[in-house]
Amino acid sequence: MKSILVANPKGGAGKSTLATNLAGYFAHAGQRVMLGDTDRQQSSRDWLGLRSRLLPPIASWDMGDDRDHAHPARPPAGTTHAVLDTPAGLHGKQLERVLKVVHRVIVPVQPSLFDILATRSFLEKLLEEKAIRKQQTFVAVVGMRVDARTRAAAELERFLAQYELPVLAYLRDTQRYVQVAAHGMTLFDLTPSRAAQDLQQWQPIIDWADGA
Repeated sequence: MKSILVANPKGGAGKSTLATNLAGYFAHAGQRVMLGDTDRQQSSRDWLGLRSRLLPPIASWDMGDDRDHAHPARPPAGTTHAVLDTPAGLHGKQLERVLKVVHRVIVPVQPSLFDILATRSFLEKLLEEKAIRKQQTFVAVVGMRVDARTRAAAELERFLAQYELPVLAYLRDTQRYVQVAAHGMTLFDLTPSRAAQDLQQWQPIIDWADGA
């Protein structure tokens, strides 16, 4: 089973947007995918409740009791892909716990000073984790709501250049993500012509995820 963690301690970084759309891609590719959510707000699980049964299915991954760090729940047999959404403030034992059940980590970051500062600390702590140091888990970054023409985008690019991590893509700021999420949908549930620009931006993320 391939499993991917989407994590950043900063609230509003775009974790649920990445996680739901990544799960949507796997579902449309014919995979048996589960979407997990360790956030108390359960945004991803609420999103699944909006999803039509006519769309490619995405199952809910129950991670079990938050206090059970040593024995995290695992998806049932037959699951081919799992995507795990996480809460703001993920750190310590909870971070160790989820790293035990994933193969790769995507860190979304927005081009603002506060997002950059929060992400710097998280990346440094993440790279110190045992599973990361032993290369059992691989890490990549995705820029969220980025207009490549702005100074903020340039600052984000300079910040990310400090780390020996792949920057998979810079996703534009568009209401399309909000619109599809309101109906339990993803970009991959739209016709290709309606989401062509955004699907093109997603291609490097898909290529990396498929190699997990």
